[in-house]
Amino acid sequence: MTDTPKVSDLTVEWRAARLLYPLYAALAREFVIDLPPCADLESGADAPSQESVEQARRWFLDMDSRIQVHQLRQFLQTTTLTSEEALRTLLEHHLQKAPRSDSDRDKTDFLLVQFFSHCAPSRLEDADVDIGYVAQVLEPVIQVSDLTLPEWVQPLEEFIQAANGCRGLHELLSSGMLEKGRKLKASAGENYFTPVAMIAFTRFSFLMRRVFFRLMHQDLNAILDGLRELELCGVSSLDCRSAQFSADEPVARLRMICNSWKVMFHAEYSSGQPLRMLVDLRIVIDAALARTAKNVGARQSPEKAKAAAASIEVAPANPGIAEFEVTSAPPEWDPNAPAGGSAPDDGTH
Repeated sequence: MTDTPKVSDLTVEWRAARLLYPLYAALAREFVIDLPPCADLESGADAPSQESVEQARRWFLDMDSRIQVHQLRQFLQTTTLTSEEALRTLLEHHLQKAPRSDSDRDKTDFLLVQFFSHCAPSRLEDADVDIGYVAQVLEPVIQVSDLTLPEWVQPLEEFIQAANGCRGLHELLSSGMLEKGRKLKASAGENYFTPVAMIAFTRFSFLMRRVFFRLMHQDLNAILDGLRELELCGVSSLDCRSAQFSADEPVARLRMICNSWKVMFHAEYSSGQPLRMLVDLRIVIDAALARTAKNVGARQSPEKAKAAAASIEVAPANPGIAEFEVTSAPPEWDPNAPAGGSAPDDGTH
């Protein structure tokens, strides 16, 4: 923990350390981070000495330097240990660090979105997620008196609007809006940590999550609908090599895989490879449907229509597209739910 005026009282700082210690210890076990435990925190001492607090600070700083951003994301998306209080304390811990590295910035950025998603109503409409509302929800951790956006963060709104206009994951990933947002954040330097900038980036990331999950849900449904339509036309297999499947992939197996993806995208933190396969499979299915419809319109025999659809080979989506890290999908794939999922009744996340 860091010594700042906000947590100068040793008792308050020690209480925060004791709250965070089980999270850090569990994270260290999960990712096999080899660091000896903090003896005084391990013992659960109630009345810390100055030396105990300083030892705890050093231990947390050492752990922070070893924990990677993707590990923190994965852990917080799957653990049952995180209460709203623990999440807020973890966020405050990162906000109070000085100096701050790029890794600290990315961790803070993720934690802000997690905290907002945890606290926001599950049926929050996109139109209600304005700067003022985000600032209100984040008020326990960020205090700001002036919500005037500096000019350098204003492109975020353009990125959000462009993403909302995308009709599928392929279009979203190809649009570059996700990467533009990342680059703007990375180029901000220490300016990222100004209160209004953090609020603006929290809004951007939250709304982009929603767009992403909505399009993923839409693509999965389009693929499943397309597979049913192809089966009705007598197509039993497809050439799906461009989507990293076989040259003669059974339609029934593709349906089973898509249904398993729904479960996986709901339960897992990151599924970059299956997401690229999903994007490419949507392209294959759309091409097969177009060819089959054309053949049916020309009154070809079912055998010829089947052969034409099965032989289609299309180019995969841009292989240079970076993986988009997926956080927990909304319950039952509800596109109107927060991308981080609504908080369960027991207060965990």
